[in-house]
Amino acid sequence: MDKIQCEILGLSSSPATGGAYAILLKGKDSPRRLPIIIGAFEAQAIALEIEGINPPRPLTHDLLKQVIDTLGGTVSEIIIDELRENTFFAKIILEVSALTYEIDSRPSDAIALAVRTKAPIFVAESVMEAAAFVPTTEQGNETKDELAGEENFNASSKESQIASLQSKLREAIETEEYERAAKLRDDIQRLTNQN
Repeated sequence: MDKIQCEILGLSSSPATGGAYAILLKGKDSPRRLPIIIGAFEAQAIALEIEGINPPRPLTHDLLKQVIDTLGGTVSEIIIDELRENTFFAKIILEVSALTYEIDSRPSDAIALAVRTKAPIFVAESVMEAAAFVPTTEQGNETKDELAGEENFNASSKESQIASLQSKLREAIETEEYERAAKLRDDIQRLTNQN
């Protein structure tokens, strides 16, 4: 499997996502960006570690790191390896006693563990191709009327409608318009679930 090493570019919240946060990964040697929606608890765990803030009691991810360390294991890497029905899947690659284990994980938990163990974060090339975007240098080309009328697109099929919305979603995330991004995400989900 081809994979791209990534780093955390940013973490942000949006009231429109119902308490969810977006983590933005960037390819280490690539301009591509990959946004992933994560929960508030995982966002807090990642942010605390990045900022070097030690909570008074260990969080779940701190506890998991302590267990791995106590058993003599190391997290060699994490990989976001699949995107199915708008859901990302990840694996934690764990080495214990010369054995390697692939542990299924949510990307948010895998990233929270990776920042604690200093393990590299990888994303499968297929996932990057499906969900990443390249930032554009031109911003603000759309008028307010165009931004307000996201449902009024003239696409000839459901697939092209979804592709159009995904493009607009990437632009909204790139310009940090998270409320608009949440609405577009919901529109994509609605179209995807229609039969």
